Amino acid sequence: MTTHRPLIPVLLLAMALSAPAQAQAPKPAASQAPLLPVPAAANRVATVNGKAIPRTRVESVVKQQTARGVPDNEQLRQAVTDRLINFELVAQEVERRGLSKNIDVQSQIEIARQQVLFEVYMQDHFKSKPISDALLRSEYEKVRAQRGEREYKARHVLVDSEAEAKNVIEQLGKGAKIEDLAKVSKDGGSRDRGGDLGWNGPSTFVKPFADALAKLEKGKFTTQAVQSQFGWHVILLEDVRNVQFPAFDQVKPQIQNVLQEQEVQKVFAELRAKAKIE
Repeated sequence: MTTHRPLIPVLLLAMALSAPAQAQAPKPAASQAPLLPVPAAANRVATVNGKAIPRTRVESVVKQQTARGVPDNEQLRQAVTDRLINFELVAQEVERRGLSKNIDVQSQIEIARQQVLFEVYMQDHFKSKPISDALLRSEYEKVRAQRGEREYKARHVLVDSEAEAKNVIEQLGKGAKIEDLAKVSKDGGSRDRGGDLGWNGPSTFVKPFADALAKLEKGKFTTQAVQSQFGWHVILLEDVRNVQFPAFDQVKPQIQNVLQEQEVQKVFAELRAKAKIE
């Protein structure tokens, strides 16, 4: 699943793998961990001050790394083992000094534990309820339809009253430049650019504005003031072009991320609805 942050221990380990090992350790066996129960000695890659580092822990990290495209080889497994030894050494030293009893440390450990459980829960959720290609395609077509087939490059002047808008229209009719008239615009985002709104699809604008824009011819301005919840607009259409919408395969990962995040929020809402939160 790509919408969530990697598990904290695995992320820290991945960041450290490129650094030279700080402790020597026995080389782990190159074969994968067996599926059947095995003796404890065969299921550990090292023992640090009497505490075993299980092979399953190495396999878990290797699995995370190969899922990100890292080759599964002896070098990776040795690097993972060395880092796990280093982490175990540090963990033992933290315990020896009593640093783990710090309330902030305990809070971070609990948060990390909950993040791991969250990942496990959502992975299981999407395993049973995967987001289908049909749904991804449907969302793509919906966004494409909302975007429209054309984009507009426009300028506008936004004022408080219809009378002010009519005055702007009158001055445009006399040959005034909208770039100069835009200096009195209420729209601070476009005022300093001479009212320039850049290239946008109709869905970018509020409906009255989009409707008026779609009716304009290139190089023309609205002869009637356009009212929206923001005030009164005078719009000049500078250019029109066909939308260069990206191909489905190009944006499929982004769409999947959005739908997964929506599903996560839905899961949260369902769990909160069943819970007693005070």
